[in-house]
Amino acid sequence: MSVDLTPEFLRTPDGTVYRDLNGNGIMDPYENPGLPVAERVEDLLGRLSLEEKAGLMFHSVVSAAESGRLADDEPRPGRSGTHELVSEKLINHVNVHQLPTPTLAARWVNELQRLAVSSSPHGIPVTLSTDPRHSFAENWGASFMAVHFSAWPEPLGFAAIGDEQLVRQFAGIARAEYTAIGIRAALHPTLDLATEPRWARQYGTFGQDNDLVARLALAYLDGFEGEPLNGDSVACMAKHFPGGGPQQDGEDPHFPYGREQVYPGGMFEHHLEPFKRVIARGVSAIMPYYGLPVGLELDGEPVEQVGFGYNRQIITGLLREKLGYDGVVCTDWGLVTESNLFGRQLPPRAWGVEDLSVEERILKIVEAGCDQFGGEECPELIVNLVHKALIREERIDASVRRLLKVKFELGLFDNPYVDEAHAEARTALPEYVEAGRRAQARSVTVLKNDMVNGAPLLPLARGLRVYSAEISPDALAMAGLRPATEPGDADVAIVRLNAPFEYRDRYMLEASFHAGNLEFGDETVISVKRLADKVPVVLVPHLDRPAILTPLEPNCTAVAAVYGACDEAVLQALTGDVDPVGRLPFQLPRSNASVASSRPDVPGDTDDPLYEYGFGLELRQRADMSEPSP
Repeated sequence: MSVDLTPEFLRTPDGTVYRDLNGNGIMDPYENPGLPVAERVEDLLGRLSLEEKAGLMFHSVVSAAESGRLADDEPRPGRSGTHELVSEKLINHVNVHQLPTPTLAARWVNELQRLAVSSSPHGIPVTLSTDPRHSFAENWGASFMAVHFSAWPEPLGFAAIGDEQLVRQFAGIARAEYTAIGIRAALHPTLDLATEPRWARQYGTFGQDNDLVARLALAYLDGFEGEPLNGDSVACMAKHFPGGGPQQDGEDPHFPYGREQVYPGGMFEHHLEPFKRVIARGVSAIMPYYGLPVGLELDGEPVEQVGFGYNRQIITGLLREKLGYDGVVCTDWGLVTESNLFGRQLPPRAWGVEDLSVEERILKIVEAGCDQFGGEECPELIVNLVHKALIREERIDASVRRLLKVKFELGLFDNPYVDEAHAEARTALPEYVEAGRRAQARSVTVLKNDMVNGAPLLPLARGLRVYSAEISPDALAMAGLRPATEPGDADVAIVRLNAPFEYRDRYMLEASFHAGNLEFGDETVISVKRLADKVPVVLVPHLDRPAILTPLEPNCTAVAAVYGACDEAVLQALTGDVDPVGRLPFQLPRSNASVASSRPDVPGDTDDPLYEYGFGLELRQRADMSEPSP
């Protein structure tokens, strides 16, 4: 008796899995499933060709076709198609960007796995990874909006709530939704500290406090990976070692003008602390950042001024030897070759080694102690370096051993396929969506709540007439509020604003990074003032990084910050249906001048902030919420 798993797989009653390698009906044992993982790794490693080993060391990028058919995939400009990556280059770690509906995504994943197990010499299945895709930020270099999954606040919102159990719940739900369509690796969490107010990637962090970041990161790993890693897990890649955030002038090292990472406050160890905590717990992979350390010393020795992924003192000396980490180290994306997307280019993030050839960069990254090249697809260069005796095959084996271990622990060799028929039913479940929306509402941070007619404006009473150019009348009505078409007809106005930034579009991805000036333009300030002259204003700024609210705040009766929240969640918080318990996960500066004079590596370092880290008001419920207060 046997049980079919797929056309290629067969499982016998004793648990042994067989696979039809060549489609000829002859079933061969599938990588010794009864053995311990360490023995399975060594057995397979001893049979792999150098080309197969090199393929394991690359983690490339693809997008799935809307049809869910692998044959319809279109490669990015200047990059290989999915078929070529998997069947010719033997790359079996793939970071997926665009995804269709869950059912079609599951179909695409199964086709991808069939291609991998049938076309490579030893049928190594694909590990499919993703950047975060459960929130509101859309940035092809860092995160995706929740479309077919439940929507939650950005990590900053979890920091605002500060509840480890909530993070554990989120991560468990996200894991269930990822695995439903075959995603088995998460290129997150981000353990960087939000210490430079202008830095564009703060929305993906847990804020400025290193202890809170560490505690929430541990809960995150509990929910995604579990302990130990197993067939139901999603393997996590903690980033960006040894801590991104202290960027010179707040610029991001994706771009040439943002490559310097600086520590004028001497806080390197402070940024390192969350990584120490997750390493002690155990995490599948770690990603170094692009940043080039300036003026940094370790153990009395100056650190070489090259990007962290190229830096042997950081990867081997600090991460491997001093901190004892023996998991996978995968570089950030595009350290070696140029990237292209949407008609824009981005030079290789080879900071400090720009003059090295592509092959020399590969060699330096391997010598630094990294196991895998993110966003690259040139395994032939590894093969060439071994043939030239510039890298020993034993060094390649050390990396491949780590990479295979994770694949085996995830159960991918036992069955890499997913259930297409039930993918839709396992994603965006009503209870998942409700939990996410409630978390959005809870993360709302009330910064100001002045009196109107003898009572605080918030929470808004049922029946109030509300004017809002951003929130739909239907959403207002569902919250028990009456939409007003003109400010003069309203009891209160709600203004939703995104935090300001400087739009840039010279390089690939640059337009998605909200960097530069934190001040709102004069037009916005005047508009809010004119509205406030007619009706009390509730300002709801979306803080993907700190914003300077100084010129807006005096004109607003109430201010409530959000970190990724739909209109319904915002209104649940403003009306008190859900208690907004958020506290600021970072300091809000009073001026650009105070930001410019602060030290990038020191949390909360601006002078005389408008609102301090951890600030947030509690809303006291009215005895009768059914009567309008103004």
